[in-house]
Formats: sequence, C-alpha cells, structure tokens
Amino acid sequence: MSVDMLLSYLQSEGAALVQSVRSGSYQPSPIKGVSIPKSKGKTRLLGVPTVTDRMLQQALLQVLEPLFEPDFLPHSYGFRPNRNAHQAVQQAQRNINEGYQDVVDIDLKSFFDEVDHAILLDLVYQRVKCPHTMRLLRHFLRAPIQIEGKLHKRRKGMAQGSPLSPLLSNILLHELDKELEKRGHRYVRYADDFSIYVRSKKAARRVGNGIYHFLRDRLRLPINREKSGIRRPLTFELLGYAFVSSYKKGEKGKYQLVVSGSAP
Repeated sequence: MSVDMLLSYLQSEGAALVQSVRSGSYQPSPIKGVSIPKSKGKTRLLGVPTVTDRMLQQALLQVLEPLFEPDFLPHSYGFRPNRNAHQAVQQAQRNINEGYQDVVDIDLKSFFDEVDHAILLDLVYQRVKCPHTMRLLRHFLRAPIQIEGKLHKRRKGMAQGSPLSPLLSNILLHELDKELEKRGHRYVRYADDFSIYVRSKKAARRVGNGIYHFLRDRLRLPINREKSGIRRPLTFELLGYAFVSSYKKGEKGKYQLVVSGSAP
C-alpha cells in the first residue's frame, strides 16, 4: 500500500484496525529489509515497516515520547526535540578544551541488532502500565524481517528505520547515561554513539573497563573492540568531525573542529 492510499484505507477499515489493536489480535506485517551503502564498501540493513504499521508506530511514538523525554539527560543529543549532532560535537570540544583530553571512545557492536527485548520492555513497563500498549510494542519488536524474499524471525534487536527505533534506543541507553552521571563522568552521547572524557590515560583505562562491564552485564550490549579505544584529540573523530590544534595566540592546548578527512 502506498502512502497516498492510507487515508482511504483508514476510512473504510479504521474501526476494525482500532478494534484489533484494543483486543490484542493485531499482528504487524513483516518488515522489509533494505541494505544501504556505508563507507568503505560496507552496508547497513534498514527495516522498513508497511504504511499501516508505520502509522501505528508513529501514534505510539507521540504517546510515549512525552512520558520519557523529560527524564532524558542533557548530554544525550540524538533524535530528541531541539537537540542535534552539532551540539554534541561542540560539547565534546568544550570537554577537550577544558583539559579532559583522554577520550574513551566506545563503539557498540551492531547496536540495533543486539537490543535485548526483555530489558527494553521492562524499562518501558516501569513507566507505561497499559497492557494494550505493551502488547503492541512487543508485537512490533518481534515482527519478522523479510530479506531477499526470505523471512527471518527476530528474538532480539529492533528495526533501524522505523519511527519508534530512535526513542527506544534512547530509553535503553538512558540507563547508560544515568550510570555515567552517577560516576561523575563527562560524556557525550548521540543515539548509540558515545564517548567519555577524562584527564589521564590511566583514568581512561579504568573508566573504559568499568563501562564495558556495565554494558555487558546490565544492558547485555557487546562492544566492537576493533573500533573502540582510548584516543587523544588528534586521533579522535565524532559524528563526521575531527579535532586539530588551535594556533591562536594564548590558546595552547586548545582544539578546533574540522570536517573529518581535512585534518592533517
């Protein structure tokens, strides 16, 4: 069904659709797996819901977001009202220029494929007790994905490309934000892209090890060891930006932003 056909469909079938959601009998259609190109010849798998499922997910989003958004923390910048990647990069620059120049750069391995449904649903249920909402959300998480004509069951992960996935990722990783705040760390998070800023390599090792265990034991999220590590400003990139030394008078040890790829 095309988007243009949705209104006429809802006019004729909307009452039955609502009733099926309320009764718990509604079953989402399989999502369509579409691969899009990434850098270095790699691809990312997106999950595209049908028009009807996308409409229902958008409705869920508009109900759930106001319940969770007020609790999200200031240094979470991804997919939130009035927040963006530029703010995240500028906060990273402030951290570095204030002397926090050993950066724990952690890459979550295939984050959207690894999300544990039980942990995520429990976090939502703590705020949302409505059984109809929880049942519908569970059905969306478990909907199979169709890749090259073949259906694949999903017992973990969520579709990257659906209206709900950005909010659900923030609900889960809000637990990481709270842990970082509790430990008193400076950090920047944009969706599943996050970095922690400390004053020494020794502290960076200790912090990185502690957060690795938290992610593994509390959220059941693996990290990509090849892409994770301790960086200095000149070897660190964030959301398409790099950091180079500022040569302005009186700004020794300060760094300015450049677009990645233009840094020496």
